[in-house]
Amino acid sequence: MGYVTLVDIFKHPITQKYLRRSGVHHAVKVTEIACRLATEREENPELATKAALLHDMGHFEWYREGKWDYEEYRKHDIHAIKGAERAHKLLIRLGENRVKAKEIAIAILLHTDSYLPFSVKEFRTPLQQIIYEADEIDELPKGGHHYLKMEREEAIERLAIIDKKVQTANNKSAI
Repeated sequence: MGYVTLVDIFKHPITQKYLRRSGVHHAVKVTEIACRLATEREENPELATKAALLHDMGHFEWYREGKWDYEEYRKHDIHAIKGAERAHKLLIRLGENRVKAKEIAIAILLHTDSYLPFSVKEFRTPLQQIIYEADEIDELPKGGHHYLKMEREEAIERLAIIDKKVQTANNKSAI
């Protein structure tokens, strides 16, 4: 098992498939925010950034009569469940440490409780709270944040910068 970077994750065809649905711009922006929050709170930026990048890979688009139907989506949304499973499988396939992969998947599962009939707010770990807050900070009305565009090259450049920050933090914590 080697170290799996954000760029490695992003370039994988499975990630590309699902981030095209949920929005590359949003995924990268939430990853940047999660990196900052994790650093400020002295939480693990590696886990935070990986969970942030993949947090919406479970989205499914709901259309009615050829148009995006946000209300229909909200009624039937289980993206956190599907995303956690997809992310876990992807991370294991890429060679991620199994304990880390599970923690990342659970952070994705609990980044929202919109699919549940109750709140999980008081039960979130600090990592899960970071993903929730980073997602909320970037949110736009009626899901507009999922439709902002970002070119693949820009996303890779921004994720490489975050990878360097995470590696620096990992080196400091190893001392």
